[in-house]
Amino acid sequence: MTRVVVDVMLKPEILDPQGQAIQRALPSLGFDQVTAVRQGKHFELEVDGSDAGAVADQVARTLLANPVIEDFRVHVAD
Repeated sequence: MTRVVVDVMLKPEILDPQGQAIQRALPSLGFDQVTAVRQGKHFELEVDGSDAGAVADQVARTLLANPVIEDFRVHVAD
């Protein structure tokens, strides 16, 4: 069993209202030094077989990410 991590983020040119809401809230919590926030999704998959990275890549393309507005990164964990 191989653990694979998939991180999905909005493309840079896509507006991120959740990230903006977080950024606006941070100064009132004492975090004035944070200048930008982008919010994303983090998935951890357990995959059988030697081609775990390829399987996770296909899962991300098919289900986890919207390729029109999101980029994703697949990382096979140690």
